Amino acid sequence: MPTFVQVIEFIGTFAFAISGIRLASAKQFDWFGAYVVGLATAIGGGTIRDVLLDVTPFWMTDPVYLICSALALLWVIFFGKLLIHLHNTFFLFDSIGLALFTVVGVGKTLALGYPFWVAIIMGSITGAAGGVIRDVFINEIPLIFRKEIYAIACVIGGLTYSVCDYAGLDLILTQILSGLSVFVVRILAVKYKICLPILKGTDVD
Repeated sequence: MPTFVQVIEFIGTFAFAISGIRLASAKQFDWFGAYVVGLATAIGGGTIRDVLLDVTPFWMTDPVYLICSALALLWVIFFGKLLIHLHNTFFLFDSIGLALFTVVGVGKTLALGYPFWVAIIMGSITGAAGGVIRDVFINEIPLIFRKEIYAIACVIGGLTYSVCDYAGLDLILTQILSGLSVFVVRILAVKYKICLPILKGTDVD
């Protein structure tokens, strides 16, 4: 039976892959190109995290992540028209993936013995870096560089995880609360148009 963390990873992979494939379809990518974008979205952040932590990237020891991304492609192929009509699908799947992958990144880093501040950074990379790769592939400005609250939501999720872990809460409850904090922050930030101040620069001649 898969562990709770593995279930989180599978759901996050599926959600992130759909978010990438959904945007690729809007850019008229072919099936293979859309799969590459979806896969990069799903495994990109975790790959960077594992390289920095000096461990074998997670998808190289288990092909289920590649298969999960392929299933996401089939889902978009068969239900693409429905997804197009549901205008908030990209935001929903992206937010789910962001929340779940942040939890996985923080938990894995703490399990390897790193301090909480490293875990928060690694959780943010796990959650947000895949989206950066996705946006670069489809020639869009990455979300984390725009006004939207994105990577900050990962940081808040990481802080929530660390506080719950320090307080001695049950691991599964800690993971749920951490993921919910990321998801809720993203939802509220978009709903109420909450954003960080724009850095005002001077014109360069």
